[in-house]
Amino acid sequence: MFALVFLLRVLLIGRLLYQLFRFALSAFALYKLIAMYSVKEIFYTLQGEGAQTGRPALFLRFAGCNLWSGREADRQAAICSFCDTDFVGTDGENGGQFKSATALAARAVEVALGLCAEDALDKSVNGLQIVLTGGEPLLQVDSALIDALHERGFFIAVETNGTIKAPSGLDWVCVSPKLGSEVVQRSGDELKVVYGQDGLNPEEFLSWDFTHFYLQPMDCSDIDQLTMAVIEYCKAHPRWKLSLQSHKILQIP
Repeated sequence: MFALVFLLRVLLIGRLLYQLFRFALSAFALYKLIAMYSVKEIFYTLQGEGAQTGRPALFLRFAGCNLWSGREADRQAAICSFCDTDFVGTDGENGGQFKSATALAARAVEVALGLCAEDALDKSVNGLQIVLTGGEPLLQVDSALIDALHERGFFIAVETNGTIKAPSGLDWVCVSPKLGSEVVQRSGDELKVVYGQDGLNPEEFLSWDFTHFYLQPMDCSDIDQLTMAVIEYCKAHPRWKLSLQSHKILQIP
């Protein structure tokens, strides 16, 4: 009887250890998945909007957003139903999944300097602006990536909807709030409000702590009328400035 009880205990302990091992493997696999940076595309162009218009910049667009799935079937029910960007998947130019901040920073340098990956490892971009955008980049941007990009010499800007608190260390924070969302990032360098959202009152944002306040007409069928409305609004409320999507006008990325 004693031997039987002992055997049952050994089997029970063995089963528990096996389950713990499987759980540990699953947790590790999940960690690797979460730790991965999913990037839609990386490309070099000029900043087309807001206070940095005309400045050469490397755009690093992260996949995913918390205000719209990116699926057209979900657009009408989304908080941000007027999004004009494809941020789904990792199949864009220089897109992919990156296992570490170092790997993603190296790829950014590679694209910026037009070098092969091996030659990019020890190169610096000497203050070139990199714009972390999306989708919603702050779903993925962390201190490890900020440090890795700074080590390579990038000036780091972020374009966010403001629903996630920005990590420290960013050089430029641009917030573009969407009506119906809870904005927690109410300070930064630039507030860029898309004009044409139903129920929008720009004056509600003037208590927020930003250096620059921009109104940008929504890219829609009424863009000409909205642009004229923004011009008149800025003239009547001079704390606001007009932002145009000049990259679309110039037909550049």
